[in-house]
Amino acid sequence: MGRSEPVALPIVAVVGRPNVGKSTFVNRIAEARDAIVHETRGVTRDRSYHRSEWNGRAFMLVDTGGIESGAEDAFTGHIRKQVVAAAEEADAIVLLVDGTTGPLGGDAEVARMLKRGGKRVFLVVNKLDTPGREDAAHEFWSLGLGDPWPVSSLHGHGTGDLLDALVAALPEIPDVEEPGEIGVAIIGRPNAGKSSLLNRLCGVERAIVSEVAGTTRDAIDTVVERDGVRYRLVDTAGLRRASKIDDSVEYFGFVRAMKAIDRASVVLLMVDSTIGVTDQDQRVARFAEERGCAMVVLLNKWDEAGDAERKETLVADAAEKLQFVSFAPLLRVSALTGSGIDRVLDAVDTCYAAYTGTTATGALNRLLADLRAGGHTVSKGKATLRLAYATQTHHAPPGFTFFANHPRLVDDGYRRFLENRLRERFDLAGTPVILKFRSKE
Repeated sequence: MGRSEPVALPIVAVVGRPNVGKSTFVNRIAEARDAIVHETRGVTRDRSYHRSEWNGRAFMLVDTGGIESGAEDAFTGHIRKQVVAAAEEADAIVLLVDGTTGPLGGDAEVARMLKRGGKRVFLVVNKLDTPGREDAAHEFWSLGLGDPWPVSSLHGHGTGDLLDALVAALPEIPDVEEPGEIGVAIIGRPNAGKSSLLNRLCGVERAIVSEVAGTTRDAIDTVVERDGVRYRLVDTAGLRRASKIDDSVEYFGFVRAMKAIDRASVVLLMVDSTIGVTDQDQRVARFAEERGCAMVVLLNKWDEAGDAERKETLVADAAEKLQFVSFAPLLRVSALTGSGIDRVLDAVDTCYAAYTGTTATGALNRLLADLRAGGHTVSKGKATLRLAYATQTHHAPPGFTFFANHPRLVDDGYRRFLENRLRERFDLAGTPVILKFRSKE
């Protein structure tokens, strides 16, 4: 289907035990609050990528889940696997340890894993928040990873010297402009199959796939290239109704999902066919539509949707409940089996072309001439609406301005009529359109 890669930047993986401050460290280095910072064990489960820069050198930080020794749970094995994958793809590794506790068994286990990999490892002793306590880092020599770097992620102490050494150890990258990417946010309610779709599109196990709701807490970026086109896929946390978000960790994941929609051009709305379109799905679709994203609706788990009559009802129900985004094509897929997945990126291409396309002014005004000949308009008292001229005034999404004698006469019904005529005449599948009306004077 394609190949998965982060971006064409050096990779720095941040690994370590739970609660040593990895996400705080990432936020400090990336100068952004992208990673979830919370004391709950296992908050960061998947790898999450954060573009960073120091002294003019750009690189990608990879925040990973904490590796624990001893107790096992539903995620421990997955997290360890993800950390190993992050270390394998990294150009350098930061092993973060807690300077307030001294070396623990889990630190030694992680150190042994990393030494076997043969990558450059920076042993960073975190939480040395009080100046003068740097000597506490010396006891970590026992891990056999060379000089410890004492830092305070909370206050920033020591991070500058560390970054100087870190970027010096990274490979040089060509000073060329990166090709454009299509931002694609994968959204939907928990367990709709978003991570399974991401893995299927990538062709590799990129995110943890689990039946436990809320597995994807952070938004995760993956770049897939196909036929020379690059797609930045963002798998987001499942979006629940606000009243159901009573866990602060899930709340922050929800906020990041909103941000993922904000920076996406195309949204893939995953709907669980075994359930149908829910209130949450409608809210998510409305949120994306209001932000002007192109959209494809994926009826996932189609192989489990039931008999032909049930499937026909499901499609009709989806069309009715999502009629406010009726421009979005609807695909029947199964992310688990791969059925229909080959059509997903084709649909993204089509929607993106419409989303960024230009409609010639002459073609728009020929449409207006045909509409005038048809006689359909609106009137109020002695005033009758006449559209004199139209031009495209916005892209991504496309926006059209119509100059009229009485723009105040345009009501919702006529706006819908005009949008439908535009969609019939021009290739606007998958994208919202913006209609504005101004006085011809």
